[in-house]
Amino acid sequence: MTNSTKPTTAFWIIVIVALIWNLMGVMAYIDQAYITDETLATLPEAERALYVNLPAWVTAAFAIAVFGGALGCILLLLRKKLAITVFIVSFIAIVVQMIYNLGISAAMDVYGPGAAIMPVMVIAIGAFLIWYAKNVNAKGWLS
Repeated sequence: MTNSTKPTTAFWIIVIVALIWNLMGVMAYIDQAYITDETLATLPEAERALYVNLPAWVTAAFAIAVFGGALGCILLLLRKKLAITVFIVSFIAIVVQMIYNLGISAAMDVYGPGAAIMPVMVIAIGAFLIWYAKNVNAKGWLS
């Protein structure tokens, strides 16, 4: 069986959905990084403390994770192998951010066990994108 260098329709759908997902992450980052004092004042004290006490390195990891994920998707749309490396860097940043969110911060105390759902989804999708990029590269769809 030979590999076709032409991606399937499923490839385009998966990559576009992944790009939308990552762009939603970019919007979440922007909302968090540029939260106003007025907005902070409307939050319960425990939530406000999460924002106020957020270390810069966690914000940086968040930025690398979401902008890296979006860039990786754009590179996949352009059918570039560099997407694999960008997804790996993004995934490392995801793990760093989630170690803080799930293990160091008080987010689980503030939001409860349900607070783990989104981080687990983000980790799973980040891992999937690495796997998927490697898979389509092995099919000869990336250059």
